[in-house]
Amino acid sequence: MRKVLIALASAVLLSSCGTPTTTLYYWGGYSDGATAYEHLAYKSYDKQSPQSICGLVAVYENMVSHPGGSRQVPPPGICAEYGYLLLQPETATTFLENASSSQKSLFGSTDYSVLFRERGQEMLEKEIEYYPESAKFIEPLIKKLAK
Repeated sequence: MRKVLIALASAVLLSSCGTPTTTLYYWGGYSDGATAYEHLAYKSYDKQSPQSICGLVAVYENMVSHPGGSRQVPPPGICAEYGYLLLQPETATTFLENASSSQKSLFGSTDYSVLFRERGQEMLEKEIEYYPESAKFIEPLIKKLAK
C-alpha cells in the first residue's frame, strides 16, 4: 500500500512539471527566451529612442488587436500601458516622424494626434472593462489626463 501511495504522489508531482501547451495571454511572440513585449518595453524604458517607441506602439497595437491565449483578451495592464503611451503628447509626433511604413499601416488614419488621443482613451476604458479591479487605478488616471 505504501508503494502505491508513493507512486501516486510521485505521478501527481511530476505531472505538474512541464510547459503548458496553451497560455492564458499572448505577449507578442517569443525570441531569445523573452517575449516581443519584454524586449521592446525594456528597450523603450532603458534606452528610449524614437524607434523603440514606434516599435512598442506596434507591439501594443498587435497585442490588443489580435489577442491570443486561452482568454482571448490582452494581458492585464497592457491596455492601460498602451493607452497611457498613446496619450503622451510627444508620442503622436514621434510616431509620425519615425515609424516605418509597416508600423504606420497598422492604423487607418494619418492624423496620429487625434487617432492616438481617441485610441488611448479607448484603451484605458478597455482595461477597466477587461479587468474591473483596475478601475481604482485607471479612473483617476483618466480624470488626470482629461485636464
